[in-house]
Order: sequence, then structure tokens, then C-alpha cells
Amino acid sequence: MPVLASVTLRVRDAVRGVWREAAKFGVVGALAFVVDNGGYNLLVFGLPGGAEGGVMRAAPVHASVVATAAAALFSWAGNRYWTYRHQHREKVTEEVTLFLFANLVGVAITAGTVFASRHLLGLESALSDNAARAVGWVLATVFRFFAYRRYVFTAA
Repeated sequence: MPVLASVTLRVRDAVRGVWREAAKFGVVGALAFVVDNGGYNLLVFGLPGGAEGGVMRAAPVHASVVATAAAALFSWAGNRYWTYRHQHREKVTEEVTLFLFANLVGVAITAGTVFASRHLLGLESALSDNAARAVGWVLATVFRFFAYRRYVFTAA
């Protein structure tokens, strides 16, 4: 019975650790989501009530890349100095390189959903763009969580 109790405690502690990590990752991600979507909407659609649209209204896929890149920078700082503050790499350049690679994949996922919505489905409204970005964001977030955990923020 002591072995079973020991295993149970270890599993419980591991699950709690992952949940704490996921919660911190989620907070940073939620704030990055605001930076990403807020930036995208400003770039493509402009300020609320503006008749002309944003400065990148003719380039929504490029606007998605710019907004996601700004959010990625915010995310790196938040994850490095809060979520994974006890397990980041000593070599910052190596960490940043891996982080950027993981985020390039995330950018491709998010921009790909906007591309599919605009060019394959022919949808061009703010609602369809934001729905496509939300789907892309979810897929990219799942990818990033596992990539950060396994490859980026490790004490290698």
C-alpha cells in the first residue's frame, strides 16, 4: 500500500505542476491574444467608427503576421520571466532561436487560417477574419505549449 500511495502522490504533484504551468501559460497567452487581435483589427479595420479602415486593409495576411509577431515578442518575455522563470536556458540566443522557430510555425498556422478563409472560402468580413484567426490561434497555442515545454524553455 505505501507504494500505491507514493505513486498517487507523485501523479497528483505532477498534475498540479502541469496545471500551474498551463495556467501561467494561459494568462500570458490571453494577454498576447489581446495584443494579436487588437493589433490585427487596428491594422486591417482601423479605429472603431473609422470609415477608411486600417493602414493594412489591403493586406490582411501580412497584417496577421505583423500582429502575431508583436504578440510573440510579448509572449516570449512573459513566458521567460514568469511561466518558465526557473527553467529557461542560460544561452538566451539559443532560447530565442528556438522560440522564434516555434512562433514562426504558430504564425504560419494563424496566417494560414486567414488565407483559407479569405482565398479558399471567399469570406472577407471582420467576423470571418476573426473567426479564422480564433481557430488558428487555438491550433497555434496547443502547438506552442508543447513546443515551449519540450524544446524552448528547458534547462539545457
